Amino acid sequence: MEKLKNLKEKTLRGIAASAGVIIAKSYVLNEKAFNVFNIKKKSISESEVPVEIERFNNAITATRNQLLNLQQKISREMDEKHAHIFQAHLLILEDPMLIKETIQKVTEEKMNVEYELNLVLEKISNVFEKMNDGYLKERLSDIKDVGNRLLRNLLGEKHASWENMEKDVIIVAYDLSPSDTAIMHKEKVAGFVTDVGGKTSHTAIMARSLEIPAVVGLEIITQEVSSGDILIIDGNEGIVIINPKAATIKKYKQLQEKIEKAEKELSKLKNLPAVTLDNYRIHLHANIEFPGEIDSVLEHGAEGIGLYRTEFLFMNREQFPSEEERLEAFRGVVAKMAPRPVTIRTLDLGGDKFISYLNISGEMNPYLGLRAIRLCLQNIEMFKTQLKAILRASILKNLRIMFPMISGLDELIKVKAILNEVKNDLRKKRIPFDENIKVGAMIEIPSAAMIADILAREVDFFSIGTNDLIQYTLAVERANEKVAYLYDPLHPAVLRLIKLVIDAAGKYNIDVSMCGEMASDPSAVMILTGMGLKELSMSPVIIPEIKKIIRATSFKEAGTLTEKALHLVSSEKVEKLVNNAVKELGNMGI
Repeated sequence: MEKLKNLKEKTLRGIAASAGVIIAKSYVLNEKAFNVFNIKKKSISESEVPVEIERFNNAITATRNQLLNLQQKISREMDEKHAHIFQAHLLILEDPMLIKETIQKVTEEKMNVEYELNLVLEKISNVFEKMNDGYLKERLSDIKDVGNRLLRNLLGEKHASWENMEKDVIIVAYDLSPSDTAIMHKEKVAGFVTDVGGKTSHTAIMARSLEIPAVVGLEIITQEVSSGDILIIDGNEGIVIINPKAATIKKYKQLQEKIEKAEKELSKLKNLPAVTLDNYRIHLHANIEFPGEIDSVLEHGAEGIGLYRTEFLFMNREQFPSEEERLEAFRGVVAKMAPRPVTIRTLDLGGDKFISYLNISGEMNPYLGLRAIRLCLQNIEMFKTQLKAILRASILKNLRIMFPMISGLDELIKVKAILNEVKNDLRKKRIPFDENIKVGAMIEIPSAAMIADILAREVDFFSIGTNDLIQYTLAVERANEKVAYLYDPLHPAVLRLIKLVIDAAGKYNIDVSMCGEMASDPSAVMILTGMGLKELSMSPVIIPEIKKIIRATSFKEAGTLTEKALHLVSSEKVEKLVNNAVKELGNMGI
């Protein structure tokens, strides 16, 4: 504690991504650029050239051994799928451009090898960054990781990565890729903070899935923190405190105790229904990425899975998962949840999620390009394989299929036709499946919301994906911390589109739910209730808090609130209205 008194306390504010408070040591990962190293330029003589080349070869050997050991460790402790990512790193390490150009520069320019390697890495990095291609962006991340390992081995510095990480640390990174988060050990990671990202970025969503505090969009956190620094994360307020004073630590420990007490009280609601004071019933479901999250889903009292994101099955591997692999994952979730409903979303790659073996050509804006259902319609066999696995897993009759990023009627008709082809193929082979399986569309594009009354005639249910609906409606990239302040679920335009979708679903008597992060926003739940939503899906850990709000209000009051909100002209006025209503609920602890 004496050491803490000699360090200057500093507070940074970012975006609250995942609730909770944690006090722990930091562990810095993912340097944004190679120039984080203190690399000095040093001239060498002709006779020293072979010595430098030998140093380089030794560093390559050491790096290769580290990667092989890490690959074996992950394979042993987790599974082969998660270990596959390091195969790409090993291939990069053997890349002739990286090796030959570094050796050539040392030989011709007579400079120390770490200086020349750094120049080569920066050159490769700059070329890849300008290509604006999803596939190459993923490769760039791998190249940076391998380059950092090489430089650290040349400089004799310890490499900061998952394999030598202590328990209960706070990850500090410029960003975390889906590959990073997919191999993250909850047992080791107490929380994480990043320079970039927004409340609905994959990093934030994963934090909530792991039930650990997180703050994103801090912009300079990686410049301010070194591994081993003590940090406090306040994931409720979006605050990170670096090297806190003893008094600050005491204050936040008291806050931790208060939060733990509140969570114990909320846990008492586990087996109680989400029903308003005047008996309006809302079903609370959970969003998941991995089959391993089912225990958390049941622990927090979820009544089903409203969104099973299937793309994480495709991460950290060199080829598409087989039909049998997908079937095993889907069947496991469906069986554990039975008879509770499970809604599986078909593949939603693109945007901020890419896989290296699916080569998508460069796009100026991947969020508006070849992603989700568009990608599936250009890769029909891949799509059919997934549909077969989903249908085969549906024999318990608690499974629903949901198609993401539907933009119009023609697209939906094409998708349904492909689904019928797959059904016919299974029938011919006498492979059983649920003949009455329900089919739904995600409404996450303004065009789909505007013609929801037309789309409603073609599906059994809607699920409103607010993460993208807000992004596309307000023209705000949801992972961009520079414009995150414009990403506003309570914007009048967003509320009107949601109401339009709910009304269309009601007109044609189909189910409608919400699976976007707005469903877990305490400030929005009363409005969503008043709009007539009967199903909300969210991160499991948030369910008790949302349930408490629902049980403390009445449907009549929520309806009156919603009517007022829909006539307001700014999100600021809506937010004020909602916050006042939440406060009036009394002793809610919000």
